[in-house]
Amino acid sequence: MEIDPLPNGSGSNAATSPETAAATTAITVASNTTPSSKLSHLTESLKLEHQFLRVPFEHFKKTIRTNHRTVEKEVSAVISSVTDVADSDEISKDDAILSLTSLVSRLQGIKRKLEEGSHAENLQAHRCRARLDHLDSADAENLSEWNNVQLKRILVDYMSRMSYYDSAMKLAESSNIQELVDIDVFQEAKKVIDGLRNQEVGPALAWCADNKSRLKKSKSKFEFQLRLQEFIELVRAENYMRAISYARRYLSPWGATHLKELQRVMATLAVRSHTECAKYKWDFLVDQFKQEFCRLYGMTLEPLLNIYLQAGLSALKTPYCYEDDCTKEDPLSQDSFRKLAMPLPYSKQHHSKLVCYITKELMDTENPPQVLPNGYVYSTKALKEMAEKNNGKITCPRTGLVCSYSDLVKAYIS
Repeated sequence: MEIDPLPNGSGSNAATSPETAAATTAITVASNTTPSSKLSHLTESLKLEHQFLRVPFEHFKKTIRTNHRTVEKEVSAVISSVTDVADSDEISKDDAILSLTSLVSRLQGIKRKLEEGSHAENLQAHRCRARLDHLDSADAENLSEWNNVQLKRILVDYMSRMSYYDSAMKLAESSNIQELVDIDVFQEAKKVIDGLRNQEVGPALAWCADNKSRLKKSKSKFEFQLRLQEFIELVRAENYMRAISYARRYLSPWGATHLKELQRVMATLAVRSHTECAKYKWDFLVDQFKQEFCRLYGMTLEPLLNIYLQAGLSALKTPYCYEDDCTKEDPLSQDSFRKLAMPLPYSKQHHSKLVCYITKELMDTENPPQVLPNGYVYSTKALKEMAEKNNGKITCPRTGLVCSYSDLVKAYIS
């Protein structure tokens, strides 16, 4: 499922409380034995766990609501049938036996549905617990390993959003992180998206029916837009009488809240069938569904991989990155990264900093820069270590130039 940029969905108190508790526990455990710098890094990593916790929790709540509605409907029907039989004075013995047999069969069906629903709820609850346990396991001592797992989860999230389900599944299985990712949730969305791309609204309408209460609570217009699209297709096929009948049945209930849009769409009865109005195209519905789906589960429409990359690019983006002579070592010299960083502001840098290419350490008065005969600059610390290991010889790691340590010239920055 390809995903386009959109802000995070709004969270609920119920969803954030277990996340907060687990994060607090993990940070408290880590703080007893770890340095402040590592603890700070750990804290920042935990802040980015929101979506991974929110999605299974929302799925868990949805499963509970679905099971409750199903059982409530079935039990109500059984009670109604029992009442009808009990109130009947002229029912024969054979009819009574037949009715009771039917009720027993229906009760067995309810029992089976309850077992299936209980299994589904336990599965979702177990997944939520696995996410919380993963959070609780975060420790500055194993931060490297923990972040490696996070990277794999982010890659699985990206693959799932881009419809690479087989690759996502294989990575999850090989890394044993099936309970820490949400491939099945994206597969649920894929069914609706595939239907819309095939110009079928049935799967999307069924999805709206399953989530009717939550969509109504968020004042979603997605179901209304699906109905509009069906009406437009009838008009496009020049089946005007059927279109009018459809509008009376499915669109008129929306008149109180969407009168202007209904008036506008009714004008299509007077428009030729080959209209190319962008508002009434299937791609628009696909985009709308992605927004509603991600909002429902508290996801970001932007892939997590993009968000993490943008966080890093925001610190690197400067006007120089977009000039023709931008060094190839700058990530923003690549078109893909430039496109990703396009909406980001330039980083605010008051002072220039020189970082050694070899040690990645800052070059300052304590570790001054040294210039090689070929013009490349490295830190004194890195070059001294290299000279000590190679009998006073320096080899430029970028060009391969070999020179003596005495050939270096100290650089001064004013």
